[in-house]
Amino acid sequence: LQLTATKAGRHVVRDKGTYVVLRELHHWEQHQEVLVACEKVIQVLIGDEPGPGMENLLEVKIPEEVEQELQRLDKEEEEK
Repeated sequence: LQLTATKAGRHVVRDKGTYVVLRELHHWEQHQEVLVACEKVIQVLIGDEPGPGMENLLEVKIPEEVEQELQRLDKEEEEK
């Protein structure tokens, strides 16, 4: 996911055809952690580009309550 943190990184990953590779990997991969990582990268690749001021997602300030909710959802997803 670090490669998709910046606008330039997302552009490179899209241009290299990563989506097609991840889509195929997702069909046969058996490890849950790898599947979850593939799904997260795919969501970034097929989603709309974030708006102005969000070119580097690592620098975006997330409200504490939103971050806690996202962590809770990640934990639930891992437990499945």
